[in-house]
Parts: sequence; C-alpha cells; structure tokens
Amino acid sequence: MSPDRELIGDSRRRNVRRLVWTLVLGLFLGGLLTKLSELFLPDSTAREFLITSVRASVGPFSVDLVAVALTVGPLVVTLNVLTLVGIGIVAFVARSWI
Repeated sequence: MSPDRELIGDSRRRNVRRLVWTLVLGLFLGGLLTKLSELFLPDSTAREFLITSVRASVGPFSVDLVAVALTVGPLVVTLNVLTLVGIGIVAFVARSWI
C-alpha cells in the first residue's frame, strides 16, 4: 500500500471519529440547553417551540448465547431546536480549534 493511501485512510478515520464526537457532545450540550430552558424560561410560545422534541427509538436488541445473554437498548434519540443548536456550537468549536 502506498504512503498516500495510508494517509487518506487515516484522514477518513480521523474525520469519522471527529464527526461522532461532535454529534455526541452536541447532543449532550443540546440536552443541557433544553433542561436549562425548561427550568428558567417562563411559560410562553417561545419556550414551547424550543423544548418541543421528536423522539426516535430502536431496540431493545437481545443476543442469547448458551453461556452469555446480552440485552442492549432501547436507544432513544431526542431532537429539538436546542439540540441542533448544541450540535452547531460543538461543530463550530471543533472546526475552529481542531
């Protein structure tokens, strides 16, 4: 394998890793912003717009082997406007610093 191909493969892995970390940290930041909005914003249309969310869930998945049984799930992703804002902030910071 040529050195150029190794660099391209390494770059792709790094980009995928960066994308996954950006999404994970952005989802956490968006969840934090959502909870803070629920606690501190007064009842209004803006608050309802910011905290109204859409949920997607997958699972649970079960694997039952003779010696080991494993159940994973359900995995639930909740998206709202503040979650997208959190992902955008993390993506901006990651792009400018890394």
